[in-house]
Amino acid sequence: MPTSRIAVVGTGIIGAMTAWRLALRGADVVAFDTHSPGHDRGASAGESRIFRTAYKEGSSYVPLLRRSQEIWRELERSAATRLLTLCGGLTIGSPDDPDVAAVRRCAEERGLEHEVLETAEASRRFPQHRLDDGEVMVLDPAAGVLRPEIAVQAALLAAETAGARVLPRSPVDAAGETSSGWRISSNGAVFDVDHVIFAPGPWARQLDPLRNLPVQPRMLTACWFPARDVAAHEPDSLPVAIRRHSEAGFSCFPALDGVSIKIIPHHLARPDVARPEDLPRTASTEFAHAASLAAQRLLPGVTPHPIRITTYAEGFTPDEHALLGALPGHDRATVMTGFSGHGFKLAPVLGEVGADLALGGTPAHDIAHLDPRRFGEGIDD
Repeated sequence: MPTSRIAVVGTGIIGAMTAWRLALRGADVVAFDTHSPGHDRGASAGESRIFRTAYKEGSSYVPLLRRSQEIWRELERSAATRLLTLCGGLTIGSPDDPDVAAVRRCAEERGLEHEVLETAEASRRFPQHRLDDGEVMVLDPAAGVLRPEIAVQAALLAAETAGARVLPRSPVDAAGETSSGWRISSNGAVFDVDHVIFAPGPWARQLDPLRNLPVQPRMLTACWFPARDVAAHEPDSLPVAIRRHSEAGFSCFPALDGVSIKIIPHHLARPDVARPEDLPRTASTEFAHAASLAAQRLLPGVTPHPIRITTYAEGFTPDEHALLGALPGHDRATVMTGFSGHGFKLAPVLGEVGADLALGGTPAHDIAHLDPRRFGEGIDD
């Protein structure tokens, strides 16, 4: 049987994992990226990402997360480096907050190990967070932190070791169907393939075949605040956290740089970004001030002035679940985009699914809720 020729457009974590899983199955893989893989212009940047198992987005994700963790460990063995640290995860807020309730519901439905800490006990065990009266913590011990840039590099090295070609600084100038597959043009070269996987991160609509997908790029901003007691804010002492709060909600990450913890504010604007070149390199003074107030309000162990601010982008769909499946209106094409801020942790298993789809198989995992056709059959028109 002839070897399947597969193009992967985009080598953020989704494309990198898919290229790896395809190469392991013997496919002839060529993967393209506009920049150097691991760059900060897409969604696979920012030093840290959350891995969680008690999933507020729905218990249907739990089997995917379990398989994803297995593949993260496989990649760690291949790369001989730590990518996932299970330091635990906290969801903090009022017990009737929708996200807090959803995490508890998921844990209970799936029989996941978890603890619900009332205000006094939560404050005693995790004084790094300041709680208001009546707030609780839901502790997921099977949660932790991932290292995104290192993970992208590790997945691509594994893909190359398995035989894939990875082409950095190779933007795709054109992608069009042929009678037998697709033709990809990049840097003056032409590549004829049997199947193409589009994994463009937030920038789906920059590619002509994807121009009408319902994916909106938005800017995300991360701020690092120096910890007064760094040891108390490292992964051994501080779980990753999602802080629900009407005044100052954020995701909070333990110190990985020996200096500071990172927060990504949830209560501040995530402005739309039309093109990669429009993505600002830092935040406004007003944003930094508002983030400082959030840190001052809820993180008593930090100096509430950011010492580092970075921006990156993510693509959001209307229902904040990914588009993963056959590209509507096109043959021999798979789209993997619109992960809406919660795709990184799932990337290994989604790469496995992408490989299944590209090679004509039936995915071993249920991804019906991610079908791109849920927004209409004619989105390519």
